[in-house]
Amino acid sequence: MKNYIRAQSAPWRSAVELYIASEDKKTRVKEVILERTEDTNTCYEPSFQLSTEAAQTLMDDLWNAGLRPTEGTGSAGALRAVERHLEDMRTLVFKDTI
Repeated sequence: MKNYIRAQSAPWRSAVELYIASEDKKTRVKEVILERTEDTNTCYEPSFQLSTEAAQTLMDDLWNAGLRPTEGTGSAGALRAVERHLEDMRTLVFKDTI
């Protein structure tokens, strides 16, 4: 049985809600608890892991919720760079026409 993680925008909370459950929805994650430790040199196991398929679904959900990469890499970053370049070119070409 597969597990899944889904996300949806919750603008009424200024948040994104995450849901983690089994495929049959009989098992779910109810809460996440952060545990303080004094040992900062320990290599920890991951809190959880996602299949590539589940991670892609989560990424798609986050995109649909309006989140975009901060650093501007990938196709969204490349498009933004082209948009800035185009604006610079418009400024240069049309600066004396106004």
